[in-house]
Amino acid sequence: MYAVFRTGGKQYRAAQGDVLRLEKIEADEGATVSFDDVLLIGEGADIKVGNPTIAGTSVSGKVLRQGKSKKVPVVKFRRRQNYLRQGTHRQFFTEVEITAIGGSTAKKAAPKAAAEDKAAPAEKKVAAPKKESAAPKKKVAKKKTAAKSADAKPAKKVAKKKVAKKKATK
Repeated sequence: MYAVFRTGGKQYRAAQGDVLRLEKIEADEGATVSFDDVLLIGEGADIKVGNPTIAGTSVSGKVLRQGKSKKVPVVKFRRRQNYLRQGTHRQFFTEVEITAIGGSTAKKAAPKAAAEDKAAPAEKKVAAPKKESAAPKKKVAKKKTAAKSADAKPAKKVAKKKVAKKKATK
């Protein structure tokens, strides 16, 4: 079974036992962490997608270590402006081992959501019809532009410069 969850502004796909490098999380090494923003859970053809998240599910993991990634050079440069700034950056990360995926309420919540989804399309069919006032405006606008182009004056012809001939020298 695998899950897609969101943390630190990014999304991660993980299975039980995977080791992931996530954006820095404020937790001690050896602590247990729980991620509640689960977007998708699946196993084979059985996939559950949240809207936007799946209620009652979580992905839990154990913090293995906190660290910094390799140094990355950062260069800001503007040509012909005498501007050059050089530096480096090291991004903080947290290494987490996924210990469990899912939740006890996830299986109970899924059938209710499916029943609500079946009732929702019937309500959508009763909705008010679309407005058609936008279509005539477009046609009028096209006619006006066509009329303007027909009334436009033809472009003036540019006269060529006359070049004087040189006198022959003896």
